[in-house]
Amino acid sequence: MADNKSYFGSAIAGIKTLLTGMDITMGEYSTPKITEQYPENRKTQHVAERHRGRLVMLQDENGNDKCTACTLCEKTCPNGSIKIVSEMRETEDGKKKRFLVDYQYNLGDCMFCQLCVNACNFGAIEFVKDFENAVFDRNALVQHLNKKEA
Repeated sequence: MADNKSYFGSAIAGIKTLLTGMDITMGEYSTPKITEQYPENRKTQHVAERHRGRLVMLQDENGNDKCTACTLCEKTCPNGSIKIVSEMRETEDGKKKRFLVDYQYNLGDCMFCQLCVNACNFGAIEFVKDFENAVFDRNALVQHLNKKEA
């Protein structure tokens, strides 16, 4: 007789959970639906404030790159998606200074962790909200941030 109570008790509990799940499903039918018309509303699409889409280099008020080639961002990148090429030059006052030659950023390898932005002492790089980064050729994902685009 004890086996019958546990059998019927578990069957009733199963039906109860089934009805609870169906109640939640039916409740979703009455909620208003929000559909984004993606290709048409590309300009007005809401992108979250914290979205990290692509790394860009910032310029100072004179239009020069803020990057000083200190390689802190390259060192903090966990998977090596940043490569910095720099060279030492002598300035007008006779001091040697490091100058940025090439800032190479591989968008395909980036984890978007923002460690490079946090490590930059000069505020030279930041993430923007671009979300259309799909390309057919993986080589197009390698960007040179310090090169001026025409």
